[in-house]
Amino acid sequence: MQRIMIKIGKKKIREGRTFIVAEMSANHNGSFSRAKKIILAAKNCGADAVKLQTFTPETITLKSKNKDFIMSHLSKKSKWRKFNTFFNIYKKATTPWNWHKKLFLFAKKIGIEIFSSPFDESAVDFLETINCPAYKIASPEITHIPLLEKVAKTKKPIIISTGLAEEKDILLALKTVRKFNQKIILLKCNTAYPSPIDEGNLLNLKYLKNKFKVDVGYSDHTTSSVSSIVAVTLGSVLIEKHINLNDNKKTLDSFFSTPEKNFKNLVTDIRSVNKVKGKKKYILSKSSKQNFKGRRSIYVSKKILKGDKATRENIKVVRPGKSLHPKFFKTLMGKKAKKNLFPGDRIKLSNFQ
Repeated sequence: MQRIMIKIGKKKIREGRTFIVAEMSANHNGSFSRAKKIILAAKNCGADAVKLQTFTPETITLKSKNKDFIMSHLSKKSKWRKFNTFFNIYKKATTPWNWHKKLFLFAKKIGIEIFSSPFDESAVDFLETINCPAYKIASPEITHIPLLEKVAKTKKPIIISTGLAEEKDILLALKTVRKFNQKIILLKCNTAYPSPIDEGNLLNLKYLKNKFKVDVGYSDHTTSSVSSIVAVTLGSVLIEKHINLNDNKKTLDSFFSTPEKNFKNLVTDIRSVNKVKGKKKYILSKSSKQNFKGRRSIYVSKKILKGDKATRENIKVVRPGKSLHPKFFKTLMGKKAKKNLFPGDRIKLSNFQ
């Protein structure tokens, strides 16, 4: 697969260095100052970008108590069940649109990239006015074809989450987007909050990459860092994870979000994985080469006078590896020395005939 260079703002998304996105979601808890603190936390943790969600309750659902709009699909244990309707929970979760420009400017000021997930076409129009550098399609929106077309036509990078997609949905989404745009990353995702670690199915990353000929990433809704680390080892070029502050404040999404202290550890671990993965071709490390002398080679083990034959009693394969390669040991057997040799002397093939 020939990779298409994708940039979010000034940062390239490339193999060998995973792009890490800190998702704010509703962890701002309705506070603009808290939203700024989360952006600063993402920067201090080493994330490459912070992501917002751009919607209003009216643009994402209807204000209705019809049974279709009651969140009866949620388990009784769900933290979100108390909101009852889709409208109520999205009203609580929304990031006010009049915050966006100020948050974008703040992120730029402190040196972290910022972008958003639009949930309808009007959100794309709005985000275009503040120069949003990339767009993420949330899992539930993968069948929202008008939204996909709108985003694709911006020609900006598109990150498509597959958490609620069957294969036919992915095919349709890619077909829709590729009419206008080739800058695509597919995200493996389990849309459950938090998501069970045993349902990760991360080997699917390689399948998605090979099947659809795109770069792949992982949107991690688990409560640990294990899944993200594994995803990086399997070729994920982007990791997205929800971030929260260390203050243990209860927010709509805090129960599955990662406190900044743990997020920083995650970033550190991912950078270490990037380093240890290295390159696909076989390369002996510089630090290993420094220990070449720890290998074996052929040395004189007992005094050999000129004319004596090389035997197992007077030459030996030992450490260090500064003398003749062990592959010549049998070759030397029975050959006569051209000069006197003493224990510890290095051996050359030219020493014997």
